[in-house]
Amino acid sequence: MNILITGGAGFIGSNLAEKILNEGNKVTIIDDLSTGKLDNINHLLKNPNIQFVNDSILNTKTIDTLIKNSDTIFHLAAAVGVYLIVKDPVKVIETNILGTHKVLESASKYNKKVLIASTSEIYGKSSHVPFKEDADRLLGPTTKSRWSYSTSKAVDEFLGLAYYKQKGLQVTIFRLFNTVGPKQESRYGMVIPRLIDQSIQQKPLTIYGDGNQTRCFCDVEDVVSAIIALSKSNKAVGEVFNIGSSEEISILDLAKKILQIAKKNKVEILSDNQIKFIPYDKAYEVGFEDMLRRVPDVTKIKRLIGWEPEITLDQTLSRIITNKLNN
Repeated sequence: MNILITGGAGFIGSNLAEKILNEGNKVTIIDDLSTGKLDNINHLLKNPNIQFVNDSILNTKTIDTLIKNSDTIFHLAAAVGVYLIVKDPVKVIETNILGTHKVLESASKYNKKVLIASTSEIYGKSSHVPFKEDADRLLGPTTKSRWSYSTSKAVDEFLGLAYYKQKGLQVTIFRLFNTVGPKQESRYGMVIPRLIDQSIQQKPLTIYGDGNQTRCFCDVEDVVSAIIALSKSNKAVGEVFNIGSSEEISILDLAKKILQIAKKNKVEILSDNQIKFIPYDKAYEVGFEDMLRRVPDVTKIKRLIGWEPEITLDQTLSRIITNKLNN
């Protein structure tokens, strides 16, 4: 098959491209490298079955041509990361909504299957944990740019489902919960690479807030397997699925776990002042709101395709630390 991956030079997109290539398909990646990196896909470009297009998904002519020549589109291109959301909300809103609209418009024109990457941010600050796909959303006010990302991705979902209902386009939406693994970067607010980098560099591990907020981290290998399996299921069309781990951990306990695993990997750790707490308004903006818990209910995807995570958080952290020490 001819597969198009938007945002394919990003962390998740590059892992997805590699697995799809290994299954014997042809892959085209479009990425403007605003958050993606060539380093993520350089090893793949030696394969004659992959093509890289350095362009924006907002380029109507380019995206239309690429979609016309593809069988299935994995739409991962988006402006992501808490830092970017707070610092450049215009880019977040325009890239996410306008980009998704262009992808859906062309996909509908040529009747191509589309899988749209969404986010756990959709659920906002709801306390009804674990989050089910049909749960109500609870967001803060529009005066807080924090919520612009959640809103832009919700519009993406509405658009995708509207194209499915009104035009019969084959659309599947998957919501990702804290995907992690080797080669993920910390520059856009990703917590695990930041804490691991700090441990290796013998710096205090910085935690935003009091550290009691909890998250569930899912290895990128498990996530990619789920995405591909959804793309092969006709019953997934017109549906929304959570993809994530239900292994819940507080950010404070995560930092402690990283220090323990780093020591096992013979990383020399600071003897004191190992963890430093930073108020949210210092890290992001005054009045920044965070979610206390973010836990997915993955019953729906397990029921449909039998998927559930296989790689533990400890295994993932060890892989990341080993990768960083060897590069």
